[in-house]
Amino acid sequence: MPSEYDNDLLREGILHYKVKEFNTARNYIERALENADDQETTAQANYYLSLLSDDPIQKRKYFEETLAIDMTHAETRRALAVLDGKLKANDIIDQDGMPVPVNGSEIVPADGFTCPKCGGRMVFAPDGAALICEYCNQNRPLSTTAGTTEQDFIVAMANGSGQRNPVAVQTFRCQGCGATFILAPDEISATCAYCGSVHVVALDEKLQMIEPDSILPMAFDQKQASWHLAHWVGNMKITPQEQIQAQRGLYLPVWTFDIIGSIPWNGKVYRDKRDVPVSGQNDVTSNDVRILGSKKLADLMVETLPEFDMSHATAYDARILAGWMADVYDLPMAKASLEARQIVVKHMREMIHQEFGKVYNLGYSTSGVIVSTFKLILVPVWETDIKIHEQNWRALINGRTGSVHSKIPEHGMTGWLENMLGTRPM
Repeated sequence: MPSEYDNDLLREGILHYKVKEFNTARNYIERALENADDQETTAQANYYLSLLSDDPIQKRKYFEETLAIDMTHAETRRALAVLDGKLKANDIIDQDGMPVPVNGSEIVPADGFTCPKCGGRMVFAPDGAALICEYCNQNRPLSTTAGTTEQDFIVAMANGSGQRNPVAVQTFRCQGCGATFILAPDEISATCAYCGSVHVVALDEKLQMIEPDSILPMAFDQKQASWHLAHWVGNMKITPQEQIQAQRGLYLPVWTFDIIGSIPWNGKVYRDKRDVPVSGQNDVTSNDVRILGSKKLADLMVETLPEFDMSHATAYDARILAGWMADVYDLPMAKASLEARQIVVKHMREMIHQEFGKVYNLGYSTSGVIVSTFKLILVPVWETDIKIHEQNWRALINGRTGSVHSKIPEHGMTGWLENMLGTRPM
């Protein structure tokens, strides 16, 4: 039966560490490690011994011993990031204090937006490979690199980049509907991707925000978007009341998270006319849990978001936005990570019910679950409105696959009438 002797030694060692009696602290904690009879005490002892060691090699050994037992140990992951040079100790902020405003550097206009042949504006090609002049079709190849590097979540929260906005980005705020978008450098006018209104851009409009890590370039132009929409309308047997508005292309921000850890749980199932206790521990390894950073099209993105192949994303380059609008995220990274955790927990609950049937009084702990890495990716869509029986329905076209999503009931007007009347054809 486990004793409290090792825990008493560890507590005593931690107290001496906090009052800077390091030699005494080391003696107590080393004895605690020798007598440890549970993994939690072993992990904590290794962590505090790492703090007491000045030898980088020995520190790393203690870090690895701790993470081998508890891969979610946030303090160890943060300390290891400092040791590896991924995080500067001076950049670690007080999590209980207010974030310090960042003086982001001004954007330096990128070259390549003026056509060298005719002086016209160059925009990013739908295939994501070049800048093309709107007037003479002059083509300038644009090299892109794979955008697969993820950011360490622990580091981001430690240095504040997950809580404050580190980069000054030129933005445009629509005076018609209030939507805010990221703009490519040197853009002097913009058409709102949501309401279609045209505005002159005030070049001094800046917004401090986390810059995207990656972008999935638009795969086709407006003509092809119209073809995908027409094909879908035909299959749905929809007869629009008016001519469908021209599709507007834009990029939407998406947070992706890698989540690791384990979730112990317990509950009861009803078997043989009685309640039977059940329990277990589910390991969590979830990669690229996706959370939409802007809620404006959230209802249609539920089905669209899983379709994107994020492995084709390239490193973010502001020039890619030439000729396109990019919605600004209104869901911060920290809050998005909580939604990602909720998705993982929901999946865990579903797995438990699938394996054991209906589990009553299900209790669990998520303290052993952490977000390890994250990315902010821009994904492409085309959107438009379709008017049916005096009601506008928004349609969303996946800018990579061409799939169309809308809340229009199936079978067009018949489906709309069924929806309104609550009836089904005999």
